Amino acid sequence: MSGLLWAAGLGLVGAGEPAAAEANRPELRTLAETAGRELAGAPALEVARWAVETFGDRFCVTSSMADAVLVHLFSRVAPGVDVVFLDTGLHFPETLRVRDQVVRTMPVNVRSIRPRLTVGQQDGEYGPRLFHRSPDDCCQLRKVESLERALDGYDAWAAGLRRDESPSRANTPVVTFDARRGKVKVNPIVAWTQADVERYISRWNVPVNELFGRSYSSVGCWPCTRRTKAGEDPRAGRWALFEKAECGLHG
Repeated sequence: MSGLLWAAGLGLVGAGEPAAAEANRPELRTLAETAGRELAGAPALEVARWAVETFGDRFCVTSSMADAVLVHLFSRVAPGVDVVFLDTGLHFPETLRVRDQVVRTMPVNVRSIRPRLTVGQQDGEYGPRLFHRSPDDCCQLRKVESLERALDGYDAWAAGLRRDESPSRANTPVVTFDARRGKVKVNPIVAWTQADVERYISRWNVPVNELFGRSYSSVGCWPCTRRTKAGEDPRAGRWALFEKAECGLHG
């Protein structure tokens, strides 16, 4: 049964209509659990197509603009799809260039979401360089809270997580229920390797952050990202002085 029919059977959509359920309805959990089983091992493009057919305009793609692989994938099946980019105010210029290139060259609707506080306002309220004193709090203010606002009005969202990126992501399912937000989370490229990503980039000439050519293996905000050495874990350059591996967006 197609994802659209699953959703219709659960009362999420009418004939030919986008999903209209409240984000916290239990039907979404059932839908996610079913899809997680049915789509395990499915090609990324099939997963993407399922997501847009099922949720319509109540679905968005999120991207850190380290590269535009996920955005390009969805642009092929859903031209005009919403793409959420969290503009923290602390990004490398190279990251913003990828965002701007996506805006110019891909048929998607990029939404740049900024925190409630500018960096200067945050410094005034919480003290300067919060990212060096308490990176969890900085991520909460500049990323997590922004994502909560950005996802309002959507029932599902896609992320570019991959199992090979870190041990904490090794068991990530292709479709899951984000219980904290009451939404379905879709991870179409979760089974891809770095080699798969590079092949896709080469085939489709996808924009990539220039920092990857300068010994960065994972790119986040500039205060919390460093170059990595040969043999290091790909995410070793993130929050290098802290026992921290995730920003909080994904659990």
